Amino acid sequence: MRDVMTRSAETPDPATTSTHPATPMTPVSSKSSKSSMPSSSRLTTQAGPIAAGVALLVLALLPLLPVPEFWITQANYIGMFSLVVLGLLVLTGVAGLTSFGQAAFVGLGAYTTALLSSRYGLSPWLGLVAGLMVTLVVALVLGWITLRMSGHYLPLATIAWALSLNYTIANLDVLGKYDGILGVPAIEFFGISLADGRSIYYLIWLCALLGALAVRHLLDSRPGRAIRALGGATVMAEAMGVSTFRYKVIVFLLAALLASVSGWLFAHVQRTVNPSPFGLRMGIEYLFMAVVGGVSQVWGAFVGAGVFKVIEDQLKELLPRLLGSNGNFEIIVLGVVLVLMLKYAPKGLWPAAQLLSARLWPAPAAHTRPLSAEESGIAPLPRRPQPERGMPLLRVDRLRKQFGGLVAVNDVSFTLHAGEIMGLIGPNGAGKSTTFNLISGVLSASSGHIELAGTPVNGWPSRRIARLGLSRTFQHVKMIPDMTVLENVALGGYLRGRSGTLRAMLRLDRAEERQLMAEAERQLRRIGMLHLADERAGNLALGPQRLMEIARALCSDPTLLLLDEPAAGLRLKEKQALAEVLRQLRQEGLSILLVEHDMDFVMGLTDRIVVMEFGTHLMEGTPEEVQASPAVRAAYLGTEH
Repeated sequence: MRDVMTRSAETPDPATTSTHPATPMTPVSSKSSKSSMPSSSRLTTQAGPIAAGVALLVLALLPLLPVPEFWITQANYIGMFSLVVLGLLVLTGVAGLTSFGQAAFVGLGAYTTALLSSRYGLSPWLGLVAGLMVTLVVALVLGWITLRMSGHYLPLATIAWALSLNYTIANLDVLGKYDGILGVPAIEFFGISLADGRSIYYLIWLCALLGALAVRHLLDSRPGRAIRALGGATVMAEAMGVSTFRYKVIVFLLAALLASVSGWLFAHVQRTVNPSPFGLRMGIEYLFMAVVGGVSQVWGAFVGAGVFKVIEDQLKELLPRLLGSNGNFEIIVLGVVLVLMLKYAPKGLWPAAQLLSARLWPAPAAHTRPLSAEESGIAPLPRRPQPERGMPLLRVDRLRKQFGGLVAVNDVSFTLHAGEIMGLIGPNGAGKSTTFNLISGVLSASSGHIELAGTPVNGWPSRRIARLGLSRTFQHVKMIPDMTVLENVALGGYLRGRSGTLRAMLRLDRAEERQLMAEAERQLRRIGMLHLADERAGNLALGPQRLMEIARALCSDPTLLLLDEPAAGLRLKEKQALAEVLRQLRQEGLSILLVEHDMDFVMGLTDRIVVMEFGTHLMEGTPEEVQASPAVRAAYLGTEH
C-alpha cells in the first residue's frame, strides 16, 4: 500500500520544511559554489573603510577649499535631495510602496518653518519640530487611507494627494498663494549664523549622513527584517507574527519625516518658499534619483542625487546652446536615461561605484562568525513552556472553506494532542494545504471551529495566531531572496524580540539583536546549514530552501509546528536526517502537523494520520490502519480492488 501511494502521488509543488533538530543534519548543497560568502545584496553593504574615509574627508574639507561657490551650492542641494531619496529607499526600494508624493512632504516642512520663523518670529529650530509634527499628522492620515491599496492604485493615490497638497498650499492666503513666503531668516547655531552656503553646508550634510546611518541601522535589525519582507513576502511575515500594515505605515512616516527635514533645510537655504519646488514633477525627479543611484542601496541615495543634480544643471546650460532654443529639454534627455537605466542597470549606479572602490581600496577580510553562540557568551532567548503531553492542543471541528461554488474543505474534523506527530495526507487537490491555511489564519473559514491550546481562533489573522505558539512552513517556498540565510531564519524569531524602529535607528537594540542572531545560528547548525549562513537565500537549491524555512519556523519557539511538504526536494539521506530531527522534537514536547506526499516518510514518522479526499475527511488512524484501508486505496487508485 505504501508503494502504491508513493507511486500514485504526483510530484509535489515546491514547498518548504522546518526543523528545530537536536542533532545536526547532513550538510545540504547549494546552487552557489561559494559558501560563507557575504550576501552581495545586503542593503547595508558599504565600501571599504579606506574609501569611506576618503569620501568623508572630501566632504569635510570641501567648504574650506577655494572651490567656486557654485559647487558648494550644488553640494548643498545634493545633501538635501539625498534626505528625500533615503526615505524613498525604504519606502519604494525596500518596502515596494511606490510614491510620487514625497515632494509634498518637503513642502510641508518648508512652509511650516517659513511661516513660523518669518511671520511669527519663532526660532527655526522650533520650525523644525513644528514641521515634523505637521508632517507626521498629515502623513499618518494619508498613509492610513492609501496604504490599504495595492497594485497600481497606490501610486495613483500618491499622485492624487500630492497634487491636492500642492494645490492647497498654492491657494492659501496665509501661505502667500503662488508668491509664497519671503524673508525667511537664516538658521543660527549657538549664535553663529548659517546664512551663507559654506556655513550651512555642514548642517545639511550632518543631517544627510545621520539619516543614512539611521536607515542603515534600521535595515540591519529586527524591524528592518520585517520591513524588508514587505516587498513580496507579506504572507510569510504575517505568519511569523509581523503586522505588515503597521510597518507600511512606519516606513511611510519615516520617508515623510526625512522629506520634511529636507524641506526645513531648503527653506532656510533659499530664504524664501513657493509652491513650485514641491509639485508632482519634483516628486517624479526624486524617484528618478533613487533609481539612478540604486533604489535598494543606502549609499546609492547620495550617488543618485549627485549624478542627477550635476547632469541636470549641465544639460540646462548645454542643450539650449546645441539646439539654439530655450526650453526644458533636459527632461527629455533624463527620461531617455531613465529608460535605459531601467533596462541595462536596474540596480542603479551604486553597485558599480562599490565595485570600483573595492578595487581601489580593498576592504580587510571579514572576521569569521563564531561557530558556537554559547562560546561567545550570548545568553539564549527564553523558551516558552510546552503544553502537557497528551492534552488536546489543536481542535478542528466541521471546518469548511468555500470559494464561490467550489468547496475546498468540507466539514473536516480532527484533534491533535500535545507531543504527537500527525500526518495529513491525500491525493493532489484533496484540500490539505487549504486546511493548513485555515488553521494558521492565512485564510478565513467559511464555517466551523478551530481551537488552539483551548483558545478559539476563528477569524484571527495569522500574526495573532502565531503569538499563541503556532509556526509553519509553506507548500511553495516563501522567503526573502535578497536576504542572507541567517537573516531569513532570524525573521522567524520576530515575536521573541521587543526592540522597535526608534531603538534600531539609534543602535540601542544590539544586545537583543545578538541574541536573535545567535538563535538563528543554533537552528542552522542543527539542520547542518550553518556554513551557508551568509549565502543569499535566493542562491540556494529547493531542498536547502525548505530546510531554511524549517529553521525559520523553529526560531519562533513554537508549541505547534505545521510543515507543508517538508521532505519535497530533499535527498534520501536528508529525509532520513529530517525524520530523526522531528522525532527528537517530539521527545522535547513539540507537536507537529505535517502534509507530505512521500508515504515512506509519513508512515515511518507519524503517530496518527488523517486522510482527506476532495476536501472531505476520509478516515483517521495509525499508519498501519491507513495502509490497510480499502477506502484509502480507492482514493489513491480510484478503485477498491
